[in-house]
Amino acid sequence: MLHCLVEIPKGSRNKYEWDEELHAMRFDRFLFSSVVYPLDYGMFPHTLAEDGDPLDAMVAVSEPTFPGCLIPVKPVALFKMRDEKGVDDKVVCVPLADPNWQGIEELEDLPPQLRAEISNFFDVYKTLEPGKDVTVEGWFSRSDAMIALDEAQRRFAELG
Repeated sequence: MLHCLVEIPKGSRNKYEWDEELHAMRFDRFLFSSVVYPLDYGMFPHTLAEDGDPLDAMVAVSEPTFPGCLIPVKPVALFKMRDEKGVDDKVVCVPLADPNWQGIEELEDLPPQLRAEISNFFDVYKTLEPGKDVTVEGWFSRSDAMIALDEAQRRFAELG
């Protein structure tokens, strides 16, 4: 079973990150742009993405959770983008225990408005931050999400 560790609740402008050295959630920054995270945002533990961080995850929740919450999830799509550090893929998931999202299996099942909000958020959320840049590459299938997840788990395992 896959779990997402929530770092940032849906609707927040506070950016929190799991700090592996401290073994705690750490406040990173307040978003410069006047936007909020459209979904719960976090990462998959025991993964290593291409940017050197754990693989990012977004979870479509009916109500925001809280930093540090573990959510059992099902991946449904991949959102690809690049930032100042390079590839910054995000796996979009639905929670297994929320009946409002039970019928979502793949990208095409996600509401078009939600996809547009996510794309817009990541297109503009770093606009006002000095030295930060984002290029949205778009939406990809559930199978692409699973490949990204498998590769991130493999990279983590190779660290031994």
